[in-house]
Amino acid sequence: MKLSRTSSLPKVSLVIRSAIFMVGMVLSTLLMSPVVLLMWLFPFSWRYRVARFWVHINLWVLRVVCGLSYRVHGFEHIPNERGLILCKHQAAFETFALYAIFPSAVFILKRELLRIPFWGWAMAALEPIAINRREKTRALKQVLKEGISSIGKGRWVVLFPEGTRVPPGKRGHYGSSGGLLAHRAGCPVLPVAHNAGEYWARNGFLKYPGVIDIHIGQPLDGSLLSAVDINREAEEWIESKMLEITGASYRG
Repeated sequence: MKLSRTSSLPKVSLVIRSAIFMVGMVLSTLLMSPVVLLMWLFPFSWRYRVARFWVHINLWVLRVVCGLSYRVHGFEHIPNERGLILCKHQAAFETFALYAIFPSAVFILKRELLRIPFWGWAMAALEPIAINRREKTRALKQVLKEGISSIGKGRWVVLFPEGTRVPPGKRGHYGSSGGLLAHRAGCPVLPVAHNAGEYWARNGFLKYPGVIDIHIGQPLDGSLLSAVDINREAEEWIESKMLEITGASYRG
């Protein structure tokens, strides 16, 4: 199976549709960011509802204009107890989808993103764990401290274990911080796999029509497994599921 999607739509149509989506996303960001910033005066749950409303607007435009939607497999695996999400990272799409799927999710991200005008400022209001990736020791300590605190507040912590977007057919290096956080917090870990990169390429402009499959695995018990076992089992499940989704061998 080819890992890049093709479409029966003429290239000019794909460009126009993708441009309309991009304009809509920019306009909605400009409109909603000040609202989110004003919500600093209100509880986190209120800010999160506003952010999710923005997410649903953009997912709706993506579906209606670009013909790109998604379906979730494994909803039943999401426990009531909050914990850690270890997700494959291929495109910007999953950052939208995870907000829509999970209640009260906070992302571990590089702090430079918070400096992006409007979007980054609004993201800061959602209390992410913003790290300096150049200072690895300090970043790990921050992830553990703030991650445990966020989980204790009833929030899901989202971590992309490969650290960056990896194109379809590629397998990045899985970091160890996720297992350490889950083990110390004694929380459930949900592995998540998807094929968003086949429709929305890494740093790509075109959005191809289709249905993105998002798979949520059964939770791993961070209170029973070691950090090493958490990372190993999550990576094995994610990569085996990627093989199932794409039908192609993944390579490092």
